[in-house]
Amino acid sequence: MRIFYGVQGTGNGHITRARIMAKELFAAGIDVTFQFTGRPASKYFDMEVFNGYQVRTGLTFNTSKGQVSYLKTACDVKPITFIKDIKSLDLSGYDLVISDFEPVTAWAAKTQNIPVLGIGHQYAFSHKIPREGSDPLAEQVMKYFAPADRSVGLHWHHFGQPILPPIINTPEIPQNILKNKIIVYLPFENQQEVIKLLSSFKNFEFHIYSSDNLSSKFEHIFCHPLSHEGFQKDLYACNGILSNAGFELASEALQLGKKILAKPLHAQMEQISNAAALKQLGYGHVMQDMDSSIIEHWLHDNHAVRITYPNTAKLVVQWIQNGMPEMDTDFIENIWNTVEVLQIHS
Repeated sequence: MRIFYGVQGTGNGHITRARIMAKELFAAGIDVTFQFTGRPASKYFDMEVFNGYQVRTGLTFNTSKGQVSYLKTACDVKPITFIKDIKSLDLSGYDLVISDFEPVTAWAAKTQNIPVLGIGHQYAFSHKIPREGSDPLAEQVMKYFAPADRSVGLHWHHFGQPILPPIINTPEIPQNILKNKIIVYLPFENQQEVIKLLSSFKNFEFHIYSSDNLSSKFEHIFCHPLSHEGFQKDLYACNGILSNAGFELASEALQLGKKILAKPLHAQMEQISNAAALKQLGYGHVMQDMDSSIIEHWLHDNHAVRITYPNTAKLVVQWIQNGMPEMDTDFIENIWNTVEVLQIHS
């Protein structure tokens, strides 16, 4: 079986999920070619697991000061390049195309009559799940950005819908947690403003990960370049994460039992909805803007949730190998019945 797998590379969450899927697909002996779009080729890091990969321009969203700008996004679109990317992608010889919300792969497959399977959090929005911040433009983007013939939507909870748990690593539970250690990943915010805001909380140790070339004059604030291995090591040992409301990082935090404070990206329906889901489920705290009083309250709150999720990637790969039968109620329920939620008070 040969699979072409397209991954949206704008944020690191899609790539993190693809790393886990790559491991399981290769372990199953499946021939997979990966393609990434949404950022320059030089901006990808720690990509060895993909055994060689393709990069195309694709489409991405323009963000500034914690908010999506649809006007700038529209101005940045290079339609001729996008169409050339689609036409230059030869999918002949592949049995299946998988798209993690990656438009070039999805549209190329559509024009070449290759079946497309969408796997990712965005595909959960075709079901009745917590949804806020929507507008007609957001609805159209979600529907047509990376269309799929079939889809596997992922979320932290099933909400009574035919969706699956997150695709994340399932490591051992951390034993040695540093209670004052906080991971900060706010790639869409002004990083200097983030440092300034955190400077007054001297009883805590903040580890900021950013693509910017940052430095800190404060002894309790540490700035790190983006690194998959370094980030995972710090995430494992920390007590909580302060981040935007991306799906994948929150999923990892829940699996590890870390407390969460999420600041959703303004005008981005997915992140606003993620924040609403975290709040509704009682899985994390939310702030709409960078607010020192909310941060202070959260830092001193010792409540967290640990959720034991199954190896969803392995289950999905087995399902693909079995011919992708209809995911009936029994199939979905059997998976979610293995999920355990534990309330933690440190």
